Amino acid sequence: MDFSIESLETPALTKAQLAELLFDQIGLNKRESKDMVEAFFDLIAQSLVDGADVKMSGFGNFQIRVKASRPGRNPRTGEPVAIEARRVVTFHASPKLKEQVQTG
Repeated sequence: MDFSIESLETPALTKAQLAELLFDQIGLNKRESKDMVEAFFDLIAQSLVDGADVKMSGFGNFQIRVKASRPGRNPRTGEPVAIEARRVVTFHASPKLKEQVQTG
């Protein structure tokens, strides 16, 4: 199924616009469309919170990376500051997505 997003008013694709596309092009009602988009992102977020990687074939991978604590510096004052260990989400695009972006 091919989706058309040429009519987007902003350069960013929002969850509301995704729900609108589901409504227009698949025929779900507006409430079902909104709930489906919310459930999709909630599932991805919860998987990442639980420490699981999220892999989407043909799109890319979301992974949790643990960054160790390290020394840093306040750029305004130059004063040393300790940067605490933290978990971050990284995204790696699939070769298929990279190719689509390059070819336009």
